[in-house]
Amino acid sequence: MLLQLSKDPLKLFDDIWAGAQRASAPAFRVDIAEESAAFHIDAELPGVAKEQISLNVEDDVLTIKAERKQESEESKKDYHRVERISGSFSRSFHLGELIDQNNIQADFENGMLHVSLPKSVPVKKRKEISIN
Repeated sequence: MLLQLSKDPLKLFDDIWAGAQRASAPAFRVDIAEESAAFHIDAELPGVAKEQISLNVEDDVLTIKAERKQESEESKKDYHRVERISGSFSRSFHLGELIDQNNIQADFENGMLHVSLPKSVPVKKRKEISIN
C-alpha cells in the first residue's frame, strides 16, 4: 500500500528554523523514529524541569519550547569557559497531513521529552460517478 506522508515526504518533520541556527549548536538535539502507527520524537533537555517545557501545534507545525535557567549562585564563580547554555530554546517541525493532531501525547523523564505522534487514518477520496 502506498501512503503519501505529506505533500513532499522528504520535508516531513523538517525543522523549520534549521537555516536560522548554527549547524554545530542546535537548541537541543532530537531523534525522530517511525513505527507503523506513529512517529516518535525524543528531545534531549538536560537541566530543564518539566514545568519549563511547552509543546504546541499550530497550523501543522509542532513547536517544542524550553527554558534552562542559570542558577544564581553560579554568578559568584569566575569561569574560564562556559559551554552550558541557559535561556529559552525552541525547535519547530512541520507535521504534514499524516499526523492525528488530536491524539499527540508527551512524557518527560530524566531530561528526555518523548512525543508520540499517531498517524491519522487516510481518508479515501474516491467517488463513483454515474454515466447518463
